[in-house]
Amino acid sequence: MQREVTIDCPLDCFYLLEARKHDKPAELTEADIPNRDVRITEDFLRQQEQLVLWLANALTRGMETGKAVDRDAREALEALIRTYRTLESGLIYETRTPNPYAAGLQEALKTAIEDLRKLLAEKTGMLTLRDKDLLGTLVFLQRLELQHANGRRRGRAFYDFLRAHFPAEQPPALVT
Repeated sequence: MQREVTIDCPLDCFYLLEARKHDKPAELTEADIPNRDVRITEDFLRQQEQLVLWLANALTRGMETGKAVDRDAREALEALIRTYRTLESGLIYETRTPNPYAAGLQEALKTAIEDLRKLLAEKTGMLTLRDKDLLGTLVFLQRLELQHANGRRRGRAFYDFLRAHFPAEQPPALVT
């Protein structure tokens, strides 16, 4: 299949949509999963549901505005995860990706995080967004990308997944 390898099909291309129906999900082994030390449990996802929605929505919007593909999203998430891992150690060091599309997504996610911090501070009067929760959420999104990306050079299967489950129209409302 040459779509998403050499052909940059629009997302609504009939042939691309038909081909996606026959894509096999990525088979991941335990060794393929990055950041295995970060436990993502059902409890964590329930407690951080709003954060997951907020960041997934920001990632969807970021991919929508540019020509970013799934690999760019993977690279942006990896860079942010490295940054938050460094923060855990007490150092302040931001990992930057040289890929301009991934850098744009990374910036979109950073902006969304800062916007959320401000919104929560206004609503609650204190900072209620922990770096540990951000790290877990970013790792969860990274694992979603691994599960839903088709591995093609210009693949946007993960982006399609995001559009279906986290539409980019507006940020989710926060419940305090």
